Amino acid sequence: MPRLIQEPTVIAAAGTKPKLIEEYIGCVNTGSKHASVARMRSPEGWVEPGQKPEFEEMTLVLAGALHIEFEGGKMVVPAGQAVITSPGEWIRYSTPDAGGAEYVAICLPAFTPDTVHRDDE
Repeated sequence: MPRLIQEPTVIAAAGTKPKLIEEYIGCVNTGSKHASVARMRSPEGWVEPGQKPEFEEMTLVLAGALHIEFEGGKMVVPAGQAVITSPGEWIRYSTPDAGGAEYVAICLPAFTPDTVHRDDE
């Protein structure tokens, strides 16, 4: 039988400014460990610490642009595009542009604080 997820759980975010994370599916909101789905809204000027997560992350940008630094380069992912990052790959997300960004992140397996491996701030 299908399970309706009526509302997300708001999760505390890392970074230089407050970012809203609404977990719809994942360890906190549904107890799902095999995948997580979260809507993110980050303000202009937000920067997250670098990380080397154990999970694959697929990110679909809905509005604004998400900036990504990785070993060997950087890229900008504008609204209407998506990016996939691999487990064990160092990455750092930011939203320096006016208006910030809104995006959906899907992690396989589900995001947990123990498996994201953030750089020391």
